[in-house]
Amino acid sequence: MNSMFTGLIEAIGRIDAIDRSDDASARTLRVATSLAAELHTGDSVAVNGVCLTAATVDVSGFTAVVSPETLRVTSIGQFAAGRVVNLERPLRADSRLGGHFVLGHVDAVGRITALREDGECYWLEVEYPEALAPLLISKGSVAVDGISLTVAALTGTRFGVQIVPHTWSHTALSAARPDDEVNLEADVIGKYVVRMMEAHRGQGVDMGSLAAFGGGLS
Repeated sequence: MNSMFTGLIEAIGRIDAIDRSDDASARTLRVATSLAAELHTGDSVAVNGVCLTAATVDVSGFTAVVSPETLRVTSIGQFAAGRVVNLERPLRADSRLGGHFVLGHVDAVGRITALREDGECYWLEVEYPEALAPLLISKGSVAVDGISLTVAALTGTRFGVQIVPHTWSHTALSAARPDDEVNLEADVIGKYVVRMMEAHRGQGVDMGSLAAFGGGLS
């Protein structure tokens, strides 16, 4: 079962250590965080927007094994000891929903092209792969390193977002720099819409095709 996140960061952590497997195909992260007091072995936790499983937990942190595929499609392969990371536990069924639906499945790795003060806030620009373009819309949602943000500007293959003071001070963005890689996840609802349109390209979309695609709608 997929875990569901909101993109509202609960805590930040620090990468204490990174251990490589014998063939260097996987890595084990050790993350120091106060959030460990509320974690159990086997729990899911989003680390910079990547859903990982806590392999071991103690009073000061947890470890998680990162698979070769996850290393390939996320920025975790570039992590080094001492890096500050965003952490979020999965959404509970009885929780209020803020942010937007995030699965912890990274769609692409982007690159910060600008990060500057903008009054009391900050302005962040990210360059993204062209393949992600159909999933990004102005005023829509995007998760950047697991943080739910609103797209304020779209130009070519770059988007801009406004970072408010609370987000700046409560996430790892305050440690980010231009040229840093960031994990990007588009809104999951938008993905289904794009997939539906692709599946019915040239056929037209009506309630009948929606029902067929969705397995039956009333």
